[in-house]
Amino acid sequence: MTAAPADLLIERPATTDGAALWRLAKESETLDLNSSYSYLLWCRDFAGTSAVARGADGEPVGFVTGYVRPDHPRTLVVWQVAVDAAHQGRGIAAALLDGLAARLAAERGITGLETTISPDNTASDRLFTSFAERHGARITREVLFPAESFPDGPHEPEVLYRIGPLTASTAH
Repeated sequence: MTAAPADLLIERPATTDGAALWRLAKESETLDLNSSYSYLLWCRDFAGTSAVARGADGEPVGFVTGYVRPDHPRTLVVWQVAVDAAHQGRGIAAALLDGLAARLAAERGITGLETTISPDNTASDRLFTSFAERHGARITREVLFPAESFPDGPHEPEVLYRIGPLTASTAH
C-alpha cells in the first residue's frame, strides 16, 4: 500500500469540501467537469465511499470520489481522482486510492473496484494498473460506453477497468 506523504491527512470529505473538489476537477483539465452542485452532493451523500487529501493548511489538495454499485454491493466504483498540480508526483493519488480501498474492504467488505478511463488518459491507466499490481489483483478492460453513446459531441469511449479480487490482505 502506498503511504501518504507525511504532511498530508487523508480522510472522508465534508460538505464544506465540495467547492474545493469542484475546483480541483476543473483545474485538472482532464476530468469531465460536473456541476459545482454535484460535488457538494457528493461530499454529503457519498463521503463514506470517497476520500480527500488535506495539506498542512487543512485545504484539499486531492480527492477520489466513489460509490458502491447498488446491484454489486462489494464493488467500489471510482468516479474521479484529482490532485492539485502543485502536489502531483508525490504519490498522493495512489495513497488516496489505497487508503479508500483498505477502508472500504474493512468497513463494507469491498472485494472489487471498477472505474472507466478514456484511451487517451495515460495517467489514470498507470494509476489503476499499478493499484492492481500492488494488490496482486487481476485487471480486465472492456469498452463500457462507445464513443457514439455520448450525445454531447465528440467523446472518446470509456473503457471499464475491473480490478479484483481484493481481500483484506490485498487491500491493506
